[in-house]
Amino acid sequence: MSRPDIALAWAVAGQVRFEQAVAGCGDLRAPSRLPGWTRGHVVTHVARNADGLVRLLTWARTGIETPMYPSMQARAADIEAGAGRPLAEQLADVRSTGAAFAAAAQQLSTQHWEATVRTRRGPVRACIVAWMRVREVWLHLVDLDAGAQLDVLPEDIATELVRDVAGWMHTRVPVRIEMQLPGGERVGFGPEGSAPVPVSGSPQELAGWLTGRCPGDRLTAPADLPELPSWI
Repeated sequence: MSRPDIALAWAVAGQVRFEQAVAGCGDLRAPSRLPGWTRGHVVTHVARNADGLVRLLTWARTGIETPMYPSMQARAADIEAGAGRPLAEQLADVRSTGAAFAAAAQQLSTQHWEATVRTRRGPVRACIVAWMRVREVWLHLVDLDAGAQLDVLPEDIATELVRDVAGWMHTRVPVRIEMQLPGGERVGFGPEGSAPVPVSGSPQELAGWLTGRCPGDRLTAPADLPELPSWI
């Protein structure tokens, strides 16, 4: 997603939904859908992610290298330290950091969005940072296990997520996989030269399968679905 204006609108909508879900959680000590993490871990992670992405936006705007996190160990420690806080404190945290991300994004010019910054997975254009926030708030909304299912993902966001993750998996699977979206669009990934495995379904279910949020039991395929590597 190279259109930061569109991605930022999606991020704002997802932020609103995420805050509403957190406000209605009641007990953040309950388990989330992510192994080993409570809902409090998920909420803290989303807040700290906003902090990290603000650093990348600052890098893009100023040209001064500002890593997303001091280290992955520091990132994990911050999440663990914040996971047990009361709901009111966590909700205030996720609201303020989400607002700070939105404010930082408004300071970037068209030229800034074209700057290169670096994540732990390598260099990216700054415009991708807006899309990173979209993925964060919408997928972790589902991960909270507070009532939101995959169908909460808007179709345009789910479709973009399918394209994005398929591109990441292109060199990471041993067989060719051809996905067909309801509108007729085909998204393929994997090595050419072998008979492709056709998979079809809703954008939400395809996105859930690709990101490990569901087993793909609602997808249509001629045989068993291929195993996929863990995404992010």
